[in-house]
Amino acid sequence: MNEDTKQKLNYLKVAGLEEKWDELIAESSKRQLSPPLFLKYLVDTLHAIKVQRAKSSRLRSAKIPDPWVMATFPFAKQPKLNKTKVLTLHDSLDYMTKKQNILLVGPTGVGKSGLGTGFLIQAITAGKRGRFVDFSALVSELYRSTAAHKEDQILRSYAAYDCLLIDELGYVDIEPAQVGLFFRLMAMRHHTKTTIITTNLGFQEWGTFLKNQQLTAALLDRLTEHAHVFNMRNCISIRPKTFDTEEPKKPKG
Repeated sequence: MNEDTKQKLNYLKVAGLEEKWDELIAESSKRQLSPPLFLKYLVDTLHAIKVQRAKSSRLRSAKIPDPWVMATFPFAKQPKLNKTKVLTLHDSLDYMTKKQNILLVGPTGVGKSGLGTGFLIQAITAGKRGRFVDFSALVSELYRSTAAHKEDQILRSYAAYDCLLIDELGYVDIEPAQVGLFFRLMAMRHHTKTTIITTNLGFQEWGTFLKNQQLTAALLDRLTEHAHVFNMRNCISIRPKTFDTEEPKKPKG
């Protein structure tokens, strides 16, 4: 690529084309593409670059600690988990298109966070904005925002995510004010967005944890309405990170 072409591409802000230029020219020559076909090839390549960069940006913004994908979840180690139901929901994206919640209930170590992350990454791959947040970090942030009178701003920011994964509900004690803020957030997301929650508590234990039976009943009513609940309480504990964070390579041939 000559300097004049490079400057024009920089001016046009066609991201990704400069580093792909020689490759595109070589591939066009190899295929002996006509001008119309070369233009289509160019547009398709630029589109693919932009889609991938946008996906990478959304994944970074989601702050996912371990980018587990569903394709590598060790279903063989969890025979009591309904694999067909999980994969059908994951692949169909019904939980996103129908704005349904997903609740993953079970003890530590059975893969709740891995499954939740798989659903979250699938949503992000499909072009949705998502976020991973630990429950204790979420309620702490909401509570701190009240001192600065920014709770409405923070609530709106979390309410705006197409898919919000709240991990490990039930592992820390929370104050009544935090419960109220969490309830407000869930009310804002009700029927408008998808929320994924992992918890070690059975629903009958939420009232004790949240210290407000009436609020708990209203919260569960909103969360479980048209939701997908995966009961993993009878699943066995598996070692953390026993599945990969990348899609498996396709066999050759």
